[in-house]
Amino acid sequence: MDMLEKIRAPKEGVSKQRQILYSVLIFLFGCGMGFFSKALDLAGFNELPYFMQRLDITNFLGRFAIWIFIAVCISVYSSNAFRAALNVFLFFIGMVTCYFLYSKFVGGFFSRNYAMIWYGFTAASPFLAFACWYAKGKGWPAIAITGAIIGVLFSQAVFLFQGIRIAHWTEVIVWLASLWVLRRKPKEFCYSLGIALVVALIVQKCLPYWG
Repeated sequence: MDMLEKIRAPKEGVSKQRQILYSVLIFLFGCGMGFFSKALDLAGFNELPYFMQRLDITNFLGRFAIWIFIAVCISVYSSNAFRAALNVFLFFIGMVTCYFLYSKFVGGFFSRNYAMIWYGFTAASPFLAFACWYAKGKGWPAIAITGAIIGVLFSQAVFLFQGIRIAHWTEVIVWLASLWVLRRKPKEFCYSLGIALVVALIVQKCLPYWG
């Protein structure tokens, strides 16, 4: 643990009561996002406000970028890596549970294969969140983690093979927001961007339908 604390030390002075409150609020936020996402999914396209139609918000919430970004924000702003793992797991438990409950009991259908993807993602989320927490730390491990996160999000924003072009403008916005959240000193940030490009290329090569 001493080695990890050299990368980023836990934040002290956060009371147990406040930690519990934060976790409960994050869980409720996940529940709300699950309901909201599925409600939009079931709504007719023409029933949505114009700006949501222009942004194609329903399909946006059906892809991974926004959920990864939310998880990263929850993670890096938690008080320590273990809290990051717990909070992100609670968020996805709330989101996935409410999404599929709404789908089954309001929408009247349940896609087992699609659900299994999200169950797997939820099961992996605490381990990924634990690592992501160190992105705001010091040294090469933090730089590499930052680059990996930015690269994964970039892989959903821009197609890099067979002509470089925008994949989804909403994902570009998410990627730019991630640059702000994970900002570092200029030299370190350049290293992170180099790592990000390599990660994005690998992701798109191995998972061509990722976006």
